[in-house]
Amino acid sequence: MSSASPTVYAIIDGRRFARDQVLAWEAERLPAAASKIGLPVPAGELAGQRRAFAESKLALGADEIKLRLARDLRVSETVANVSTWLSRGRRATSVCELHVAGGSANDFVQWFDDTSRADYARSMTAAHPEHFLIQALPNGRQEVIETTGGSPLATRFLVDYSDLSTLSTPRGPGVDAEAAGVAVNGKGIHIGGVRHEFRDVPGGFHARLCVEFPRATLPRMLSEHRRHLAVEFSNWVEFAFGDPR
Repeated sequence: MSSASPTVYAIIDGRRFARDQVLAWEAERLPAAASKIGLPVPAGELAGQRRAFAESKLALGADEIKLRLARDLRVSETVANVSTWLSRGRRATSVCELHVAGGSANDFVQWFDDTSRADYARSMTAAHPEHFLIQALPNGRQEVIETTGGSPLATRFLVDYSDLSTLSTPRGPGVDAEAAGVAVNGKGIHIGGVRHEFRDVPGGFHARLCVEFPRATLPRMLSEHRRHLAVEFSNWVEFAFGDPR
């Protein structure tokens, strides 16, 4: 959209985290992600590692990724089913905020939603080392395989951005754009959802990123997933407004 990338910082539990701190979290997770998917850690500085690792995951293809992570996906689906049953529809949230100087709320969400972009799969995958697969399905849902928060397991779920039926987080006031929808597992069970809200402010925009998990989810996973949100969305903001992948 623009040749100049915006500047971004994160707010988690009232604390400000500079871009360098968020990049350090990304670098920290790269070896674990590479080990889990059975790929080498690329050499070089982080931006180059990010691009190379994303290309390696894309080269594997969806079927091979699911094969390599098959045990994780079986176990994590069972865990999600049990925690959803125990939660009885109640949700716990993991929230991170971003403050962005540059760009606009609508421009970002239009970029995020545009599954026809030639670089859609690449940009979605590259945003976090633990994004193993993110792709748009013919039925309009987004298929995601990732390691969420502090979980030791990769998990698979589908996000339906046309369905808000079981979200427990209400839409906030003054929202200029949002990406919101329910998350279901392979059996169609509603296991959570997302309500990511974006508001224009002078000189840029503010993001409130919220993921809903079953209430029975361990607190550590909720806490650690806030870092996951900071990493992926900070990268997506830079991708959307001109930073090369």
